[in-house]
Amino acid sequence: MNRADQIVERGAARLQELAEKVAAEGGIKAKLAEPLAEDAAFLRKLKPSLMAARARGEAPTDQTPGADTIVPSGPQLGRRPEPVNGRGPSPFLIVGAALAVGIVLAKLIDWRGHAHPRD
Repeated sequence: MNRADQIVERGAARLQELAEKVAAEGGIKAKLAEPLAEDAAFLRKLKPSLMAARARGEAPTDQTPGADTIVPSGPQLGRRPEPVNGRGPSPFLIVGAALAVGIVLAKLIDWRGHAHPRD
C-alpha cells in the first residue's frame, strides 16, 4: 500500500470509528451512524491504487451500492492469442502495385490522346 492509500485508509478508519461511537450513543445521533459507515466504505473505494486498477480494467467497476469488493483468487482471463504473421501481402507491395498500375494507365490514356488530336 502506498502513502496515498494509507491516508485514505486512515480517513476511512476514522469515519468507521466515529460511526460506531455515534451508534453506541443512541438518540438522534444514532441516525447518522449508517450514513457514516457507508461513507467509510465509499472512501475505501477511492484509494488511488484501486482507481488505477479500475482504469486498467483489473478491478470491478459495476458493483451495486453497498457491496464490498471481493478479490479474485487469480487471473480471470486466459492468455492472449499470439498474433498471426503472414496474413496477406505486405501493404508496401499493394501500394507499389497500385502506383505502377496508375502510371501505366496514365501513359495509356496520354498515348491514346495523341492518336486523335482535336486541332
